[in-house]
Formats: sequence, structure tokens, C-alpha cells
Amino acid sequence: MTDALIKSLLVLADVVEARDPYTGGHVWRVSQFSKLLAIKMGLSEKEAVQISLGGYVHDLGKVAIPDNILLKEGKLTSSEYAVMKTHPAIGKKLINAHPLSEIVCKVIIEHHERLDGKGYPFGLKDEEISLAAKIVSVADMLDALTSARPYRREMTLEKALQIIESGVGTQFDSKMIDHICELGRDGDISHIVGHSAEEIPLVTCPVCGPVIAVQRTTRTGENVFCRACKGKFILHQKDDTFEAEMVSKTDNPVDLQSDLNSTAIDDLMKEFAGGFD
Repeated sequence: MTDALIKSLLVLADVVEARDPYTGGHVWRVSQFSKLLAIKMGLSEKEAVQISLGGYVHDLGKVAIPDNILLKEGKLTSSEYAVMKTHPAIGKKLINAHPLSEIVCKVIIEHHERLDGKGYPFGLKDEEISLAAKIVSVADMLDALTSARPYRREMTLEKALQIIESGVGTQFDSKMIDHICELGRDGDISHIVGHSAEEIPLVTCPVCGPVIAVQRTTRTGENVFCRACKGKFILHQKDDTFEAEMVSKTDNPVDLQSDLNSTAIDDLMKEFAGGFD
């Protein structure tokens, strides 16, 4: 029964992610960063796994954010940002009736809080914020910086960690940042950055920038499609990733439909086994 309940949460999170062509694999990466950081901090495997689940569902409330705000390419206006800031509370409301709500609700509602009290939705400070939410907040920021967005390209891991370090004492706990930086320097998170699941590299559209989903079984010569610019591309193997070459355009809705990250879900179900007993 627990396996079915966990999978239901993962699928819900993927439904949200399927709306945005720029965030492919975001929740998987946040989940993985969170687990590694939790273990690095000395938490038990069970605690780390549960925090990892929270990381996967942290953005659940974005399902209620209108497309014109969620997918906007430019800077949000103050009124649009106010709407965006409702997603943690919406996520908590959506999850309240779920049997596993108690495990993930703190992460969902608190992952945008800050040590200095300038976060949202409650303006919590330091010890008022749960440890799980603090961990996922770091992981969320790390992935936001190392992933492409409509308004900018992805940053290098080194640059992203420098920016995160600048938030020590105001946004993030110093010991936590020391740990994530050490993980970065030691190469322990490089297999997560730029991937949508284990051993599945992200392929970005060379025309407009969003993520193009590929599967673990994808091979060179296969065709993929960009949901943003409607381009049809052929993939060429390059080292351990692919480069996409545009060959035409398509208006076929079947070609442009989004896929759930089923590979990541299957992998996580194995990873989570025994972590919720």
C-alpha cells in the first residue's frame, strides 16, 4: 500500500512539471540533491529518503498557477509574483488529505522561507523553518541556477555554488552550504546536474532553449520534438549526451505532447523501498 501511495505523489509532481518545457527533470534533480545533502549532514538513510520525497513534490502547488505567469519569459510584475508566491500554500492544501501528507507538507509549505525572515509565505526565521525545508531550499536554488530558463542560459556548477555561498546567513545555513559546496567540489553531484534521471542527460533545444525529453533507451538518429518552438530534431550522440539538429517543424499535437518522467519515478520507487516503514 505504501508503494502505491508514494507513487501517487511522484506522479502528481510530474503532472505539474509536464506543463513547463523548461523544467524537465527539475523535481528529480532537487530530490537527488536533497538526499545527498541530507546524508552529507549526517542524517539517517530513512530521513534522507523522506526528505528526498519532499524534494520531488515541493512544487506541487504550481499546478494552480496560470500559464501566463508560470511560463512567462520575462520578469514577473509585482502582482504576478504575488500569485506565484501562493504555490506553497496551494501545494499544502492539495496534499492535506493524502496519507503521506505529514512527511512532505513542511517541505511544500516552507521551501521558500529564509533564515532572515524575508521568505514566504509566513516569513519564518532560522529555527522556525524545518530542517527538511532548509535542505530542499538549497537543492531548489542549486538546480534553478544550473538549469536553463526562458530568460537565461544555465550557469556552471562553480558559478552557481558561488551565488549560493553569497546567501549564507541570510537565505541559507552556513554549515549546509559548506556541505553542498564540498559535494560540488568532490564531483559527487555532477551526475545529477544536467540530467532528468540517472544516466539520462538533458537535451536542450538549440533554437529556443527548453529541455527536450529523452529516454534511457534513446539512441543516435532518433527524432525528438520541442514543445516550445515546435521544432523536429534528429539526435546525434556526443560523448555521454546528445546534440539536436533541427530538420523541420511540426504542428502535430501527438508529437508535441509532454511525457511523464516515468524512468525517474521507477528509479525512485526502488530507492524509496523501505524508507517509509
